[in-house]
Amino acid sequence: MRDPSIDYQSRLQAMTDGTWTSRTRLLLGDEACDALRSAHVLVMGQGGVGSYCAEYLVRAGVGRITIADGDVVDPSNRNRQLCALSSTEGKYKVDVMRDRLRDINPDVRVITMREFMMPDRMDRVLATKYDAVVDAIDSVTPKLYLIMAALQRGYFIVSSMGAGGKVDPSLIRIADISETQRDPLARYVRKRLKRHGIYTGVTAVYSLEQTDEDSIMFTDGTNFKKSAFGTVPWLPAAFGGACASAAILHLAGRT
Repeated sequence: MRDPSIDYQSRLQAMTDGTWTSRTRLLLGDEACDALRSAHVLVMGQGGVGSYCAEYLVRAGVGRITIADGDVVDPSNRNRQLCALSSTEGKYKVDVMRDRLRDINPDVRVITMREFMMPDRMDRVLATKYDAVVDAIDSVTPKLYLIMAALQRGYFIVSSMGAGGKVDPSLIRIADISETQRDPLARYVRKRLKRHGIYTGVTAVYSLEQTDEDSIMFTDGTNFKKSAFGTVPWLPAAFGGACASAAILHLAGRT
């Protein structure tokens, strides 16, 4: 039975007017989509989590996005990162993602930063006005500096916790950092933030799944990263989707 309060003719028109955001407008509404189009979002990191997050943001209609990452595509990235193809190996991830995002929406404004964000750069980067910040950094020290710099400026920030060593997307959760459970990275981030008097205010994407410690590998410690866990294609993508959803719903006034 049709609901008389719904203008079905307008909905049909929205679906057939040729606008690529029409399906999003049907669900979120024109006001929310207009807010997304005028928003500027920073996504720090363009690996498995950050690349998917950036794409989801642009597909949702975010009009301006800054993406930051100093890495080039490596063969080992191909199992989980949108930017990683055999044809893109050796290219900067942000350059590959910039072209991809513009191919989704030619009108989107993409700002790229080809650099690994050292802690002393966070204040300068965050001096730009952002409507939301996404932390997809997998090194703890830069992650903490980004979180603190964003909170200091009153920015909404969503931070990805540990996506490595896990396989079950049904155990992913979105909550304030103070409410996170069973995630080793979240626990460590909470502990470090408390030293600076920060107990809440960070939207965290984390998992209740126990990390497979046997999948760990150790690195040379470059860029504050001493180790990494094995990954499967769908977990970082699911984390990226969760990060994007938190940012989009915030920008759309749905939270």
